[in-house]
Amino acid sequence: MRKAYKFRLYPTKEHERVLVKTLDVCRYIYNEFLADRRNAYDRCNQGLTTFDQITQVKYVECKIPVQSQIKQDVLRRLGKSFDAFFRRCKTGETPGYPRFKGRDRYNSFTYPQSGFKIEGTILKLSKIGNIKIKQHREIEGKIKTCSIKRETDQWYAVFSVDMGANPEKVNPNISIGIDVGLNSCVTLSNGDQYDPPTYYRKSERSLAVQQKRLSKKKKGSVNRLKQKTKVAKVHRKVRNQRLDFNHKLSRALVNRFDRIVFEDLSIKNMVKNHHFAKSIHDVAWGQLIQMAKSKAEEAGKYVELVNPYNTSQKCSSCGNIVKKSLAVRVHRCQECGLELDRDINAAINILDLCTVGTTDRACGVTDVGLGFEAGSHPF
Repeated sequence: MRKAYKFRLYPTKEHERVLVKTLDVCRYIYNEFLADRRNAYDRCNQGLTTFDQITQVKYVECKIPVQSQIKQDVLRRLGKSFDAFFRRCKTGETPGYPRFKGRDRYNSFTYPQSGFKIEGTILKLSKIGNIKIKQHREIEGKIKTCSIKRETDQWYAVFSVDMGANPEKVNPNISIGIDVGLNSCVTLSNGDQYDPPTYYRKSERSLAVQQKRLSKKKKGSVNRLKQKTKVAKVHRKVRNQRLDFNHKLSRALVNRFDRIVFEDLSIKNMVKNHHFAKSIHDVAWGQLIQMAKSKAEEAGKYVELVNPYNTSQKCSSCGNIVKKSLAVRVHRCQECGLELDRDINAAINILDLCTVGTTDRACGVTDVGLGFEAGSHPF
C-alpha cells in the first residue's frame, strides 16, 4: 500500500532560482521529446517508446546540471501521457493528444529512487542543495520517491511511501449509507445531515475583484504577473479549505463506521448541467469519496459504491416508487404512509444496496453518529 506525505519547503532565493531552472529544463525535455514522437509518426509512421527516448536523454544539453533520474522520470511522465491517450482512443472517449507545456503548466519534478535525504529540518536534494523543510509529522514506512512541487509562490516536497501489505479487513459490524447532495453535503442513513461548506461561493466576490484587476493589466508586463499570482492565491485558499474539510469529514466517517456506502455517481456527466455545475464542483463529492477510500483501506475497513438508480424515488419502507422532482424535499409514500426527508430516504436505500455482509446497520438509529452535532460541520 502506498501513502503520500506532503511537507512545506522554505527555499532561499538562490535555491528558488535553481528550482525554477530545474523545472524549465524538465519542461524543455518534455516538449522536445514530445515533438520527436510526433515527428517520428508523421514522417516515418513509426512510434517511439519510453525506453527509446530514455537512452537518448543523456545527450540533451542543459543550462544547469540536473540529476539523470529526474530527466528519465520526465520521459516516463510523457510515456504515461501517451498511454492515457491511446487508452482513451480505444474506449471511444475524447482522445486529447498530449500537449506542449507552457511555463505555467509544468510545476513538479521527481527523484524516483535516490538523490534526496531528510536530516532534521533540512531536505538535501542532489544538484540543488539543502532546503529547509517543515516536517509536521513523522513518516511511516519506506520512502520510495520524492517530488518537488510548485504551487504559485510556495514549494512542497511530496514523499511517496510504501506502507507494506494492506492491513487485514475488520469485521464490518456497523455500516452507514451516505447520500451526497447540494442542500446538505452528506446525509447519513441514521438521519444526520451536514451543511455543504461552499467555500468557492463565499470567495466569489474577492475572486471577481482580483480577476477584474487582472483583465486591466497589460499582457506580458510584470504587474500582470504579480496580479496573476494574487488570483492564483485566492483559488489556492479555496482549494485548501475544501481539502481540509473533506479530510476531516472522511476521517470522522472512517473512525466511526466499519463500512461506508456511497452512490456510484457519474460526476463528469452531472456537471454538464450548467445550473448545478458550480455547486457540484464546490462540494467536491469525488474528492470526499476518494479520501474515504484511502483512509478506509489504511484502517482495513470498507467503502462501497452502489448503483444510484431510483435511490431517491424508491420508498425505503415498502419499495414503492414515488416520483418527485428535485424541488420536492420530502418523501411521502401513498402505500405505507412513510414521510421523511428525501435525502435520508435515499441514504437508507443506498445502504440496502450494499453487498458486503454485516451485523448492524446505522439506519434510523439516533445514538449512532459521528460524535458531533448534526446539521453543522464536524470540526
